[in-house]
Amino acid sequence: MATNGRTSQAPLSTSRQDLRITGESMREYLPGDAQTLPPRLEIKDVVIQLFTHRSVIEPILVPAVVEPLLVLVLAGAARVEERMPGGEWEAIEVSAGDFFLTSSEEPYEMRWQTHGGDTFEVMHLYLGLPLIEQASRELLGEHAGAVRFRDVSGARDARVAYVMEQLRTELVVERSPSALFVRSLAQALAVHLLRSYLAENQAGRRFNALQAYKLRKVTDAMSADLSAEFSLAKLARLAELSEYHFSRLFKRATGLSPSQYFIRLRMVRARHLLLETRLSVIDVGLEVGYSSPSHFSQVFRREVGVTPSEFRGA
Repeated sequence: MATNGRTSQAPLSTSRQDLRITGESMREYLPGDAQTLPPRLEIKDVVIQLFTHRSVIEPILVPAVVEPLLVLVLAGAARVEERMPGGEWEAIEVSAGDFFLTSSEEPYEMRWQTHGGDTFEVMHLYLGLPLIEQASRELLGEHAGAVRFRDVSGARDARVAYVMEQLRTELVVERSPSALFVRSLAQALAVHLLRSYLAENQAGRRFNALQAYKLRKVTDAMSADLSAEFSLAKLARLAELSEYHFSRLFKRATGLSPSQYFIRLRMVRARHLLLETRLSVIDVGLEVGYSSPSHFSQVFRREVGVTPSEFRGA
């Protein structure tokens, strides 16, 4: 339990950094007040834990878990910092609705500072490997290898939030919770994770790509002013990184360089304007930052496969 801004539980020693635990054991390693769910039914391959956290100043070494771990912020807000042991801290601002996905085979360190109150509330969900394997066989084929998910920090996903809230309601609020309903929700979530968060080349580690909240901040800034000249320096400042580091992490997160991603956003907007408005091709080009009609046409054809005029007339 955390008291006076510090955790009464000592961080794990470095001699235990190779430890991997099951979801049921995680409450033994985390500070905070753990809410015990009513022991009304046992649900195979689904573990849910609810925590109320206070600020933690001393770093906590979080063990790696066998199962994929989803953490949903239910209430409150906090500045969460994470790092691989001995590495640099990465800060994330989170609030209700944000989620984390952890599939790392290595422990990592965390600490956090709550905002606007003494506590924030989170829900932990561990999906058993049989659920993941069943979804993998259906989506990836019978001979698919072991599944690896990307590690995600501070992202928003309406489907993840909705399903996790439904699970919490069923187990905590419902007078007669249904094991079948809970397992069905968990299976649906496993399918969604496979479709949306499968690690590229079945490999992924925490901190090897631009964090979700920074990615969202940067892409929102791109979308807000597509007519502006592309500025790598401006985007890197938004992400609080050097230009080199930002470019490398952005590409790992999206598969595209920042400039390529910006062009893709421009072309998405251009296609919409060509189909949904009566703006001339020249004006559409101006709207998305191309003062030269020939340059706009050249880029559009390269990205879309036809010229703007051909696209509009198709």
